[in-house]
Amino acid sequence: MKSSGTVSAVLHHKGAAIWSVAPETTVFEAIKIMAEKNIGALLVLSSGGRLLGVFTERDYTRKVALQGKSSKETRVREVIAPEIVSVGPEDTVEHCMKLITEHRTRHLPVMEGDRVTGLVSIGDLVNWIISAQDATIAQMEQYISGGYPSA
Repeated sequence: MKSSGTVSAVLHHKGAAIWSVAPETTVFEAIKIMAEKNIGALLVLSSGGRLLGVFTERDYTRKVALQGKSSKETRVREVIAPEIVSVGPEDTVEHCMKLITEHRTRHLPVMEGDRVTGLVSIGDLVNWIISAQDATIAQMEQYISGGYPSA
């Protein structure tokens, strides 16, 4: 099944708030922010606003907790993945789902050139797909019952 919609539409629907930290932020401080904001990831931005990576709950569990490191001493720059998988505002929801599956990630920064304009998560994309399916079902039900306007 094709999932219509663009990243831009998803951001418009969910909001484009961007939560970020500097690379020198401790993992403890980053997790505290994530808990306060009820989010699963933070963008890691340089002082000039350049995207350096994405810090996630998965980074904490696998690269700090399970390695016996101290979250109060470890910096996010030490545990973020070196590879950044990102999308643009005109990319499709379907393309995003493919990237998430292929790269085994849960969060995709949205870039316009070198500028970060948002972040979409697998949850955002699934919610978009469910909403789109609900709208399609409602239209089909209306059409079947004769309530759909003819062209």
